[in-house]
Amino acid sequence: MKTKNEVVDLLNKPLCVCDSTLCAGEQTAGAVFSNIEKYRIAQHLDAAGVPQIDVGMPGIGKEEKVTVKHIARMGLSASIMASCRAEVNEVNDCIDCDVDAISISLPSSDIQIKSLYEKDHEWVMDKLYEATDYAAQHGLYICCVAEDAARADLGFLIDYAKLAREAGADRFAYSDSIGIEDPFTCNDRIEMLRKIANINVEIISRDDFGMATANTVAAIKAGAKFARVTSMGIGQRAGCAPLEEVVMASKHMLGIDTGIDTTKLRTIAELVSSASGVPISPSKPIIGAKCFAQESGLAYNRSVLEPYDPAEVAMERSLVIGKHSVTNTIIAAMKEMDIEISKTDADNLLVLVRRASSQMHRSLTQSELFLLYEDMMSGNNTFDDVSDEPVEQ
Repeated sequence: MKTKNEVVDLLNKPLCVCDSTLCAGEQTAGAVFSNIEKYRIAQHLDAAGVPQIDVGMPGIGKEEKVTVKHIARMGLSASIMASCRAEVNEVNDCIDCDVDAISISLPSSDIQIKSLYEKDHEWVMDKLYEATDYAAQHGLYICCVAEDAARADLGFLIDYAKLAREAGADRFAYSDSIGIEDPFTCNDRIEMLRKIANINVEIISRDDFGMATANTVAAIKAGAKFARVTSMGIGQRAGCAPLEEVVMASKHMLGIDTGIDTTKLRTIAELVSSASGVPISPSKPIIGAKCFAQESGLAYNRSVLEPYDPAEVAMERSLVIGKHSVTNTIIAAMKEMDIEISKTDADNLLVLVRRASSQMHRSLTQSELFLLYEDMMSGNNTFDDVSDEPVEQ
């Protein structure tokens, strides 16, 4: 277990990514991680350099408590965080697990405060202070999470963040719990909170409208120094901001290096996919199998059409031969088979490729391309549409 000062030093980065795959990610409908899977995921996240891992909610049951405690005692380099509601008994459950950081959540929007608890702002502030102060007395690093912050009154959010700081919190998390935020308002609200409340801000985004990564990037641009994510973006409903997207977008769009080894992102996702039963879509940004597959365009200089080198994420470029291929694609594909082909022959072969692809309703394999090439060079009619039989009159 790290001391609070050690955690603060560990998280002292331009942008600190907190991975919640083992907590928020396991809330994916139908997903249940085994203990061994949780331990392996934690190890892989740690090996990739993720500085903080939210590993679960000890308050939900004995088995969860055992798992959280085990991970906290694995000697990982990352800070190990546990999540709970603003209840002293749940804070105690986290303390019992030997974690070095705690995430304390309470609703901040009127609709949730009234509908879920039938309470008011004063009750929220009392609960927040009580739980945060108690955790601070026990030497924990503390994050206070304002649930449903996107629908909360900004004035109340500022008061919430100020009180959290006064009670001993190290950061305030703006949680768009139902994914209704947009990047423009998110940027404005985060900037206002950070400046007025004078506390480090974390962004937690849901993806209900496909805005999780965009909102996270907007919050970072507004000064948020923390972002909570999950591998593949798994989580309740449409999921969360994906670890791989936030890390790569921060690096290439914002010029911020999170210190995470991007070559390990695909491996982490494969492990999480196996554990959760959620497949990795071929077109998934960063980690999808077809992220660097090109069927059309400048095949000789494919990097012209890519935002970054696939080697950064341990992926490789691939050529897809099909209806939308161009002559240069054919020349490059043949060259991969050590066959030099003239532009004229490539033009003629492309006609056959497009016709074959249209008839089969798919792209061609390398062996199928080679057979088309052989047929063309030998004068065989691949499509068998010329007959030697006389036409009946």
